[in-house]
Amino acid sequence: MKNFTRVLLSVGLLAGVAAPAIAADYTPEAVVTASGMYLRGDAGWSWLSTDEDDSSVLVLGGGLGYQFNDNLRTDLRVDWAGLGDDDSSLTTVLGNVYFDIPLETIVTPYIGAGVGYGWVDSTGNDEDGVAFALMAGLEVNLTEDLSADIGYRYRQILSEEVYDHQALVGLRYGF
Repeated sequence: MKNFTRVLLSVGLLAGVAAPAIAADYTPEAVVTASGMYLRGDAGWSWLSTDEDDSSVLVLGGGLGYQFNDNLRTDLRVDWAGLGDDDSSLTTVLGNVYFDIPLETIVTPYIGAGVGYGWVDSTGNDEDGVAFALMAGLEVNLTEDLSADIGYRYRQILSEEVYDHQALVGLRYGF
């Protein structure tokens, strides 16, 4: 019985001494402090088609969004494209939903769709209506809070035959 008591005390003493050593090797998961909100800005080139002509123009855009989880995010964005020499422009305000395909690397492919309102301001001819967009691209994580975006977007105003194909590059900053 004395030997059993000694063994039991020895095991208890070793467990008490070993617990801090085991705990020192444990690394807890990082606490994410970001809210999921992000700001984005994009620039690129638009191949635009209207009732009157086709043109290639600069497109600029920006928005505010929210990342729900690793796969789902949404944003509200405004995009503007100048229509060439006559001071015309195409503007859209779209609510977008994206599905990110996490690869556990710094590159994340995505697809998305959006719906909203668009209008063309041109000399003597203003067109507007419901607009939609379809997107696909790659996000590249630069830091924990900053990522670059390279993408394609098809955008159309439904009430008019106004549509464009866009190649975009941009930055997204999460806070």
